[in-house]
Amino acid sequence: MDASPRADERLTIESLTPRRIVEELDKYIVGQAAAKRAVAIALRNRYRRSRLGPDLKDEVIPKNILMIGPTGVGKTEIARRLARLAAAPFVKVEATKFTEVGYVGRDVDSMVRDLVETAIQMVRAERVGAVQDRAAAQARDRLIEVLVPAPRKPSGLPNPLEALFGAGRPGMAMPPAEPAAAPPDDQRERRAEMRARLDRGELDRETVEIETEESALPTVEVFSGQGVEEMGINLQDLFGTLLPRRRKQRRMRVPDALRALTAEEAQKLIDMEDVVREGVRRAEQAGIIFVDELDKIAGRQGGAGPDVSREGVQRDILPIIEGSTVTTKHGPVRTDHVLFIAAGAFHVSKPSDLIPELQGRLPIRVELESLTEEDFVRILVEPENALTKQYTALLATEGVAVEFPPDGIREIARIATAVNGEQEDIGARRLHTILEKVTEEISFAAPEVASRVVIDAAYVQARLADILADRDLSRYVL
Repeated sequence: MDASPRADERLTIESLTPRRIVEELDKYIVGQAAAKRAVAIALRNRYRRSRLGPDLKDEVIPKNILMIGPTGVGKTEIARRLARLAAAPFVKVEATKFTEVGYVGRDVDSMVRDLVETAIQMVRAERVGAVQDRAAAQARDRLIEVLVPAPRKPSGLPNPLEALFGAGRPGMAMPPAEPAAAPPDDQRERRAEMRARLDRGELDRETVEIETEESALPTVEVFSGQGVEEMGINLQDLFGTLLPRRRKQRRMRVPDALRALTAEEAQKLIDMEDVVREGVRRAEQAGIIFVDELDKIAGRQGGAGPDVSREGVQRDILPIIEGSTVTTKHGPVRTDHVLFIAAGAFHVSKPSDLIPELQGRLPIRVELESLTEEDFVRILVEPENALTKQYTALLATEGVAVEFPPDGIREIARIATAVNGEQEDIGARRLHTILEKVTEEISFAAPEVASRVVIDAAYVQARLADILADRDLSRYVL
């Protein structure tokens, strides 16, 4: 009953109070109350900043967050769900893939360029959705014109060169006249009949040949200060403006042709310059960049070898987080108000191993707790996207009714906790491995045999007994 109002309220940041944000995050993430509170306050502060006057608005900078905790406890999921909740541009990057300037690898500016591209795609999708009905109507008109083409006008010349070489000379035979054009009323009736058949779905299995724009062009990659991938895109756009768009004849089924024509018509109805401007603005004012594995580039000062490169990456990331201007193919983009959420396990290194300037730009630190057996039980049943609900729905498509009684869920949680304790602790990701092994036989036989399966404690133990008994084997399987 209340699903629709909640969906509408998500679209407005005014309704997302910190308490409401935490409630929404609780639907998908178990525990980690401190981290949820921190990101909820950070998101709400953006709304508060938007209500300030112009003099003070630019002075208020986001309070970036550093999440500390082992893998699989919800760091990435919290950031991703937060961005989805606020409909904000979001990119996740691994700190380990960046290298210091002068080394082989991606430069740190690429995270901002990726954020801008994501924001532009979000705005474009919104604009396309707004004109979808109009684009669909125009696409149907184009398809009807293809299915019932207008009669071609008769031409007195067999080819264009006749105008220059001997057209109308005495004694020259004229080409036979083409059939007379169909009356307009008859053509309208035929198109109306074809439109009715299209609406009834009678043409869904028919094939049609349509002409669409071919926008793909070869890319050229050049090394420069902007990075290899950026220059490749810039040159592609350059040639795209100099050369006319190529048209391509494609043969496809009528529903596929309708979708292709609708996408083409929607692209014509939106103003891409306005889309780019709004995308850049949204990236600057509402963008969220999640920097994972930050602990992997933390190194003590005075180190040698790879430690030097790690500190170099930190110093390259620092201006981005502090607030700088990054050059993109869509123009300069400022990062002063982009929210950065960094995360890392920090098993070997400590946050204090980061350079002091970077530590100061991550003022809010939240430590996420390791998951217990009780947490695993809740993860399996409480979230709206719980794993047990996913497996039940997947196998139901094959006619298999799967039930997870409480004792079976408790046994899965117990085994996950035990394996995490004996081996590497990978948090909730261990549940994926165990559930996949438990349901492997059902998933394999489901297409041929429809049945009802109860995955209780005895069933779980029977499926995993051999693996758990062999500790060496469990290291590789679980």
